[in-house]
Amino acid sequence: MRAVLQRVKHGRVTIEGNVNAEIGQGFVILLGIGPTDTEENLLAAARKIALMRVFEDDQRKMNRSILDIGGSAVVVSQFTLYADTRKGNRPSFTDAAPPALASALVDKFVQFLRDQGVPTQTGIFGADMLVDISNDGPVTIILRDD
Repeated sequence: MRAVLQRVKHGRVTIEGNVNAEIGQGFVILLGIGPTDTEENLLAAARKIALMRVFEDDQRKMNRSILDIGGSAVVVSQFTLYADTRKGNRPSFTDAAPPALASALVDKFVQFLRDQGVPTQTGIFGADMLVDISNDGPVTIILRDD
């Protein structure tokens, strides 16, 4: 699993001209699934994200979690996080999980995040999406378990 968390003031996913997901303060999470990922490691990642203290407190220190601020999340599946760029100029994506496995695990991850108390919206797996991210800070965290 590879995830890019962007702390945002606003995030939106548009598909074929229609807004599919939109949040205010919180995280836009770009999520890539690998072939060896399991529900257990996705549950651990959802717990970590829900409690990750990267939002500012009254002293402008990153001491608050998404739960503390009442924030939301948008999860966007992104197999390109598994790009292998070591050879040539065209990335290889063979390290990403097959679509059937990845789609099911992205859905599980979203449910795990919701179960942690984080209101979570999504894009559509495999769709061509326009992702608008108003990165706050900027704060961008890379979470990997591979």
